[in-house]
Amino acid sequence: MRAGMSVRGAALLAMMSQMGAFSIQFIASVILARWFIDPDELGLFTIAFSFVSLLAVLQEFGINRFVAGEKDLDDDKIRTAFTVSLTISWAIAVLCVVLSWPAAAFYDLPGLLPLLLVVAASYFFVPLATVPMALLHRNMDFKSNTMIEIGVVLTNAAVAIALAWQGYGAIALAWGAFAQQVARAAIAQWRVGGRLPIPPRLEGAMPVIRFGGFSTVLSGMSQLGSRLPELLIGRLLDTVAVGLFARAYGLAWQLRWLVSGGLATVFYPAFARFRDRGDPLGPHYERVTASFTAITWPTMAGLAACSVPVISILYGERWLGAARPLEWIAVSQILFIALPLHVELPILLGKMRPLLWRFGLDTAVSVVLLAIGAMYSLEAAAASRVAYGFAWLAIHAPFLQSVVGFRWSALVRVWLQSAFATGVAVLPVWLSYVWIAPAEEAGFLQVFGAAMVGIVMWLVTLRQTAHPAYAEIHHFAESALSRFGWSWLVPAPR
Repeated sequence: MRAGMSVRGAALLAMMSQMGAFSIQFIASVILARWFIDPDELGLFTIAFSFVSLLAVLQEFGINRFVAGEKDLDDDKIRTAFTVSLTISWAIAVLCVVLSWPAAAFYDLPGLLPLLLVVAASYFFVPLATVPMALLHRNMDFKSNTMIEIGVVLTNAAVAIALAWQGYGAIALAWGAFAQQVARAAIAQWRVGGRLPIPPRLEGAMPVIRFGGFSTVLSGMSQLGSRLPELLIGRLLDTVAVGLFARAYGLAWQLRWLVSGGLATVFYPAFARFRDRGDPLGPHYERVTASFTAITWPTMAGLAACSVPVISILYGERWLGAARPLEWIAVSQILFIALPLHVELPILLGKMRPLLWRFGLDTAVSVVLLAIGAMYSLEAAAASRVAYGFAWLAIHAPFLQSVVGFRWSALVRVWLQSAFATGVAVLPVWLSYVWIAPAEEAGFLQVFGAAMVGIVMWLVTLRQTAHPAYAEIHHFAESALSRFGWSWLVPAPR
């Protein structure tokens, strides 16, 4: 099979995996929020989860990217990487447990300590999945990846809902997170045949440690930027504000992950192949950006436009305080997806040191803007994410261009085409607020109908403007619909 076809097939499978995982997470979040968990309880869990994951990001230590991107990978290197992963990961897991007590004292919130301990304990299982999953990604075995992603979210949802039903409140979410890590380790080990570093091997560990050092600092800064909002809001405001922010951020993140999140795991090994073949990466990157922005931008803009009815219909009136933050957070995602693979490609091409200081700069900007916003209100904290998005683009875009070699004219053209298609896609929603009912009164049928019209108009616009992503959309749609004789529903590219 040609490499392009294998990448395309892997991308389709990854998107199907994300759709299944999103559906499970989405349904579980609605059930929990509507009947079992209130904003205060979600806020308490979010503080515990954010604090522990901020430390636990050090666990992965770049092992996934090292294994997936290493040119000459043999069994000895795999065993060395696995040994390094276990040693560092379990040391970090112990640190997470030990720091649970001072963290609980810092926030002075009743009930926080047991949540911290349960979440921290779950990270002892993380390294058992790290190398197996990296091997699956390297081999582009996205069938196994799909089984893992579906299995872990299903386990999390089942445990969390079962315990919440019994009245356990916030700690039900913590045990759900614990069960998820156990399931990830078990399924990943099963798919690679029970691979463990036996006997342990540290010979040749320095390349892994050097690579992991840079990758860990980058991951830590990225995690700091994504987890700091909940931690700062929890300290400067209250747990209710944290819960509302977490609901808004979680919904935006889940939807973004549904439409494009799985593609990064496909394109990283694909770009490694392009690199090894000596292909120019710029044209490949332009096509990847076209696909990311064409799909993700309208999705995020639509979520922002529908934030009030979506929150009201799905989660109920007690969560309406998350609607305005959701608007700002969804808009900010449009900026962050404008440069896909901004971490993966510099790492793949050995440009980690210049990437490192840029990450330090953008993390500092994120912290300053967030702290300023959180001092005023929850909405101001959410709005700071948009300001941060513009700063993030200014910091990373010139560097990524120098690394990958894309053409500015081609990338700007893709951005303009995607922006135009995005505007057309959300227009029916805004018009429905004018002609039918305002956002505060809009019902499911109004929002759903406007969204369906928007999707049709979006597809027509992509085709009429000859957007590069339309050819990929047409290929996938034709493959899926031809078996039913419906391929005519998506006309061929112009």
